[in-house]
Amino acid sequence: MKVRELTTQFEQFAPQRLAMAGDPVGLQLGSLDAEVSKVLVTLDVRPEVVDEAIAVGADLIFAHHPAMFRPVKNMDLSVPQNAMYAKIIENHITVYAAHTNLDNADGGMNDWLAETLQLVNPVGLVPEKTEAEYLLTVHVSPVYADAVRLAMVGSGAGNIDRYKGTSYEWNGTSWFTPLSGADPELGPVGERTQTDEVAIQARVSDSHVDATVQAVNDVFPGGHPSLQLIPLRGAAKTFYMGRVGDLATPMTARDFAEYCKAIFGVAGLRLVAADPLKMIHRVAVLGGDGGRFYPDAIAAGADAYVTGDVYYHTGHDMLASGLTVVDPGHHIEQICKPKLTELFEDWQLDHKWPIEIVASKLNTDPFTFV
Repeated sequence: MKVRELTTQFEQFAPQRLAMAGDPVGLQLGSLDAEVSKVLVTLDVRPEVVDEAIAVGADLIFAHHPAMFRPVKNMDLSVPQNAMYAKIIENHITVYAAHTNLDNADGGMNDWLAETLQLVNPVGLVPEKTEAEYLLTVHVSPVYADAVRLAMVGSGAGNIDRYKGTSYEWNGTSWFTPLSGADPELGPVGERTQTDEVAIQARVSDSHVDATVQAVNDVFPGGHPSLQLIPLRGAAKTFYMGRVGDLATPMTARDFAEYCKAIFGVAGLRLVAADPLKMIHRVAVLGGDGGRFYPDAIAAGADAYVTGDVYYHTGHDMLASGLTVVDPGHHIEQICKPKLTELFEDWQLDHKWPIEIVASKLNTDPFTFV
């Protein structure tokens, strides 16, 4: 199969348009039309990761962090980063990155981190992108209802808040008079005719409309579905960066820091807390470099904020605000490796892809606690 087949499926889950402005997501090196038989999933694209890809026989590296954050000014191979690019090309490896689009996607990076923290009733933290919502109704013969319903929800329709693949249907009778040349030909020309039908209805966001309509066309008998697409006023879909929710059991700031250290498996972390004995009930989390969003955590009623790469002066501002902040580092986003691998394996089974997916075994955290 081609790389494009996997990335097209992925971009229904985390479209590139969800990425923050200027974030170089998507294809990094290689070709979407290249053949792929083995995928290596990684947090970072580093020279040692490229060596790992070569060793395991991977022809696609799927990363969270882009390999090329900044334009290359020359290809001087004495520069380690340039030498890495050259090795990727020499070994015919394609590199693809899903960065802030994965951060902002429902069921993506920040949901995985909130799940790790075991937050109760998590909701979005920082609104990033908004898109229109539609109500799609398809009328079909009862015998084809299952195929059409599965095509709709399988292409992204019916995702509402914390529910996936929701739909509603009802039975009815369609009345019509076929005219000469009617296509499809149903009933005698010129005679009043009736037929039993099922109406299947699901909400679909703007980014999934084209894929959903195409999916219905592909399975609909005769290829002539009766579709109604109605815009829903006041029902725009908002995508958020970060999550905020409650702890099942409140704990002190110091105990919460120890809890984070244990669940994220880090050797050390930084705690910003005016009072280590302050009780933590509500927690916000934002993977990566999220220090500048600490006012959003305060506005959401969080007692504590978990994020990485907190700057010195920002830490002072956090301390003055009374917000407890836990910085376990940027590398906790390595959770993407098992989660993306699981996601790809599910799609592999659904689509019968002839590929193997493996998670990188390397730790790419540049920091060591001493």
